[in-house]
Amino acid sequence: MARKKDEGAGDLDQGRMDEAMLHDLVGYQLAQAQIATLAVFYGSVGRPLDLRHVEYTVLALIKENPACTPARLAKELAVTAGNITMWVDRLVQRELVRREASVSDRRVQHLHVTPKGEALVTAATRQLLEGERKRITALSPAERALLVELLHKVATCRD
Repeated sequence: MARKKDEGAGDLDQGRMDEAMLHDLVGYQLAQAQIATLAVFYGSVGRPLDLRHVEYTVLALIKENPACTPARLAKELAVTAGNITMWVDRLVQRELVRREASVSDRRVQHLHVTPKGEALVTAATRQLLEGERKRITALSPAERALLVELLHKVATCRD
């Protein structure tokens, strides 16, 4: 006897869902792309190096911007001061970042990566680039470079 198909049943074996209404939305495509890139991150760096995505981002920004302040980081990442403090505290506990009081205003802290933090973020970046190269094979090197440039332009459109 033929089984009546329940509505919604069997969706798992029918391939990708129709995205016609969503196809032209940059935000939707970014969210979908993030699923793929986060899988690369956690497989290449997150689990092997015990590093969260946001920790890597904060660590890399501090390395590239020595003596930046937590307030500047919070603004750059569009998060609250409390969130940045929590993430910086975790990096300080792991001896990846150190705080230094400003000589002109003792209330202001400047952030620096430690040698251990620099080694970790350098290795993580190398592993991420290699992981993306291996896993995101739908793009040629030129397409990847163009995508990075276009995403950077989108990212700079915020207030």
